[in-house]
Amino acid sequence: MIDITNKVALITGGSKGIGLAIASALLSQGMRVAITSRNGQNAQKAATRIHTDTSKIIGIEADVRDFESQAAAVKKILAHFGQLDVLVANAGLGHFASISELTPDQWNETIDTNLTGVFYSVKASLDAIKASKGYIFTISSLAGANFFAKGTAYNASKFGLTGFTQALMLDLRQDDVKVTTIMPGSVSSHFGGRSPEDGKDWRIQPEDIGQLTVGLLKMHPRTLPSKVEVRPTKPPVK
Repeated sequence: MIDITNKVALITGGSKGIGLAIASALLSQGMRVAITSRNGQNAQKAATRIHTDTSKIIGIEADVRDFESQAAAVKKILAHFGQLDVLVANAGLGHFASISELTPDQWNETIDTNLTGVFYSVKASLDAIKASKGYIFTISSLAGANFFAKGTAYNASKFGLTGFTQALMLDLRQDDVKVTTIMPGSVSSHFGGRSPEDGKDWRIQPEDIGQLTVGLLKMHPRTLPSKVEVRPTKPPVK
């Protein structure tokens, strides 16, 4: 297996949920991590909550919808850690409404965050990732393969993200950069206004995605799971 000790990861939207769980998993394997959030205090508090040593983890204020903000975050990471080996493009949101109720602002925020934001994150970090022959993960969704009512904005963003990532994989494979999109189903998190403490233990736990990310990073470089669908084993019968 690949040794990932001391590798450096950038995780967008890393102050809670899947992003924070991935950060914890990577830290447990000896990696160093930078997590970003639109709210700098949230990023710093989350970083301190899982490790107090700033040589291991830092929190950075950055908005994926702003390319210059993403470029500045990468610059800070390179200044602090000296390298960047892994990008986890995790930041995302969802507005769920029928097309009659969905507003232009909701549409734009969803696409700008879930799709254009990933493009910005990749572009900002690409030179560093190529230099380290690193790994790019995008966190898509099963909604990127399965459409549903009231999902016009979210489905569009995640279908687009899945396609973007697979094309990105083909662009970068000859540069020895690995690219994977992880597509979770129902996750026990705060996403979409849900509460992870609601007792619905059938859902995927954020730490499961963290464990999966570690496994993919450690996989032999000759093998690339380019698209990984993850779903609850036994959801309740409707």
